[in-house]
Amino acid sequence: MNLLEQAQSLAPELTAIRRDLHQHPELSFQEVRTAGIAATEMEALGLSVRTGVGRTGVIAELLNGEGPVIALRADMDALPIKEANTHDFVSQNAGIMHACGHDGHVAGLIGAARILAKERDSGRLPSGTVRFLFQPSEETTDDEGRSGAMRMVDEGAMEGVDAVVGLHLGGPLPCGKIFFAAGPIMSGAEELRIEVHGKSTHAGMPEAGVDALVLAARGVVAAQDAAPENHSPVEDGILSFGRITGGTANNVLADLVTIEGTMRFFSEEVRERLHRRLDEAFGVLEESGAKITINIGTGYLPVINDDRITASVRAAVVDLLGEDDVLPIAPMTLAEDFSFLANEAPGTFFWVGAALPRPRMHHEADFDIDEAALPLAAATLAAGAIRLLEDS
Repeated sequence: MNLLEQAQSLAPELTAIRRDLHQHPELSFQEVRTAGIAATEMEALGLSVRTGVGRTGVIAELLNGEGPVIALRADMDALPIKEANTHDFVSQNAGIMHACGHDGHVAGLIGAARILAKERDSGRLPSGTVRFLFQPSEETTDDEGRSGAMRMVDEGAMEGVDAVVGLHLGGPLPCGKIFFAAGPIMSGAEELRIEVHGKSTHAGMPEAGVDALVLAARGVVAAQDAAPENHSPVEDGILSFGRITGGTANNVLADLVTIEGTMRFFSEEVRERLHRRLDEAFGVLEESGAKITINIGTGYLPVINDDRITASVRAAVVDLLGEDDVLPIAPMTLAEDFSFLANEAPGTFFWVGAALPRPRMHHEADFDIDEAALPLAAATLAAGAIRLLEDS
C-alpha cells in the first residue's frame, strides 16, 4: 500500500483515538491523560520516548541510522469552553472542550508515526531520525509568559533538528484539500495593557481633575486613526482594543482607566511600528496631565514558512494527492506558537481542510471536524517527513 492507502486503513483507529481525546479534553499544561496516550502509542511502536517535556509534553524518536533529524509536531491542549454539540462523544469534562481540533492533531501524528514505523520496518524509510513532538499549551501561556512550544524548546526538543513540520485542521476549509504558503502564514501576536492615570473629582467640577476616561478614549481613537489608509494586515499589522474599564460612579471623573488589546504582525519592522503608534497616541495624553503606562506582554512570533522546506513538503503532498487537491492560502492574523519551533530550525506549517457540510468555526462551542481529515493529516505528515529525509 502507498502512504495514503496505509493512512486510510488506519481511519477507524484514528477516529477512535480522536473521539476518546475529544471526550476527555485537558486544558493547557494539564494534558496528563492525553500525553499518556501519546506516550503509550509511541512506546507500542518501539520508539524511544521522553515524557514530562515542557511540563506535560512528549518526545518520541524513530531512529533509522545516520541522517537528518525531522521533527513533526502536534499540539494537545483544549479550551475552557462548554461544548454545545450533541454527538455521542461530547466532552465529559465540564466547561472544557476541544474547540480547535487539537484532538485531531494528536490522532494524526499518531497515525503518521505508525506509517513511518512501518516504512522503517519494511526498509523503505530513508536514513535519519523522525522526532515526534506532542506539545502542551498552544492556546495560552503560563504565569511566566511561556507557551508549550517555548517550554519544549527550553528543554531541548529542537536540538539537532534539521527541519520541523506542523499542521492545523481547518474547520472552515474544504475537506480533502491541503493548503500551503511559503513565507508568512500566521501572524505574531502581543497582548497589551495600557493604564491612563488621571485625577478624580466631582463630575460637576471637571476643571479640578484630570478625566482619565476621556483621555483614554482619545488615545484609543488616535491609535486607530494612525493606521495607514487601505492598510494591509500583512504589510501594516493590526492593532485592536478589546476591553476598557475604569471609573467608580456616574458623577465622579475616573482617576484610572485600563485598556487591554492585542497587536498582530508579520515582521519585526511592523511590530516596532505598532509600538511607536501606541507610544505616540497615548504619550501625548501626558500633556493633559495624565500619567500613562504601557505594558506589552510576552507574545508569539509570526510563523514564517521556509521556502525550501515548504516546497519539499508541498511536492510530497502533490505526489500523494494530486495537484488539484493542494491549494494556496493567504496569511492569517491568527497566532500559533509553532513559530518558536520554526525559529529553531527551518520549517513549514500547513492546513488540512476538515469542514463538515455546515462548516464550524474554531473556538466556538459547536466546533467539529470531518473525521475524513484524520488519515489525510497522518499521510501528509508522513509524506513530508519522508521527502525531507531524502532532501535534507
